[in-house]
Amino acid sequence: MLNPYLPYPVRIAEVRTETEDKTLRTYALDFLHERDAAAFAYRPGQFAELSVAGAGEVPIGIASSPTEGTRLLFTVFRAGTVTSRLHQMREGDLMGVRGPLGNGFPLQSHEGKNILIVAGGYAVTTLRSVMVWLQHPQNRSRFGEVDFVYGARTPGMLLYRDEMNAWSQTAGVRCHITVDREAPGWTGLTGFVPAVVEQLAPDPHNAIALVCGPPAMIRFTQPVLDARGWQGDQIFLSLENRMKCGIGICGRCNVGHQYVCKDGPVFSKAELDLLPAEY
Repeated sequence: MLNPYLPYPVRIAEVRTETEDKTLRTYALDFLHERDAAAFAYRPGQFAELSVAGAGEVPIGIASSPTEGTRLLFTVFRAGTVTSRLHQMREGDLMGVRGPLGNGFPLQSHEGKNILIVAGGYAVTTLRSVMVWLQHPQNRSRFGEVDFVYGARTPGMLLYRDEMNAWSQTAGVRCHITVDREAPGWTGLTGFVPAVVEQLAPDPHNAIALVCGPPAMIRFTQPVLDARGWQGDQIFLSLENRMKCGIGICGRCNVGHQYVCKDGPVFSKAELDLLPAEY
């Protein structure tokens, strides 16, 4: 990114409503210029600022994987001015993408290890990027077994359900999908994500954990991992809920002396243990 303040122009190629309440939509974005697509080199776990003319910009985790080509995917929750305006946009409309931003998950430095992925709510977006990346033919053999734990309030709020069904067919990949409470027609797991992780009893030997979700989910998942003997340098958490400007200028995302949007959003638990418990 030559100018960190300047977004790349993109066109909305596809819009898909993800949830029954229509508050979450996935946008497929194509770059207008090949040089911009080539410059946007990202890693799973990074994020970008989506900009809408006349409304502003909003930080959103990148849901696509670099292994899927140059088209970008972002799943956007309708919450404020920018996201509401974005939910009104249609295929063919133009907007901007500023990034990639942040540090991503350190997958390349943990080859050969088993991977536990823990996701909650719509924070699963960047972990979709991880899952797709891990299952690419060039990457799958470089890692051990993958356990993917993901939960939402209701079946109708689960994202990427068709893809998760396909992931579970991949050798060495196990998907554990749960909803908070029983629902008509639901035959999967029931219960909060930390309880499912506890039942799974993941072995920390030669493994890392990637965690992204609401603060409450992170807070109650951590003791479960502690009880199983997971160490701080094995656990990587994304604090993407604190992302702001993306380049550490506005000063609104800090945890202690660290800027989440610049030094993160991914931190090891060992790093976070040295900071104020503000996440």
